[in-house]
Amino acid sequence: MPGDRDAHPKDDRADGRDETPEERADRNWNEVLQELRVLQTGTQILTGFLLALAFQPAFADLSDPQRAVYLGLVVLSAISSIVALAPVALHRVLFQQRAKPAVVRYGHGALITALLTVSVLVVGVVAFVFDVVLDGAAAWWALIPLGLLILVLWLVVPAIMRIRIRANGDPR
Repeated sequence: MPGDRDAHPKDDRADGRDETPEERADRNWNEVLQELRVLQTGTQILTGFLLALAFQPAFADLSDPQRAVYLGLVVLSAISSIVALAPVALHRVLFQQRAKPAVVRYGHGALITALLTVSVLVVGVVAFVFDVVLDGAAAWWALIPLGLLILVLWLVVPAIMRIRIRANGDPR
């Protein structure tokens, strides 16, 4: 009967949620989609910015190394978009194949990869702008602190929080 929660086997993960494996997969997929939306919006804005640069009059003044960095950033932007959209494409291909848990796992991996590519892209775009507006040394002064900030906020802080959660007896 729809809505009869006892008709489905419960997931044996003790995380305090009363949901079936299918319900958990649906919830996790919705979370992946929301994170993809946030990530994709930022990536699209950066991509638009990069593509618009090539049509600016000052673009002709770029040095060959600056053009190479620019093209590398455009490719990285495309890779970020492709990776961030991969879980959606997989979901479409596997639609109604009862593969939601696998799609969620794939989505998780793709999101981690997309976060990595976007972090390099964000730092690279800012460093590129500093290089064009000021000079190569200024690019390093932008690149290093931003890279460190990403490392701290995206890796160190979550790792510390995970350690603290585990130390307090929480199984997650």
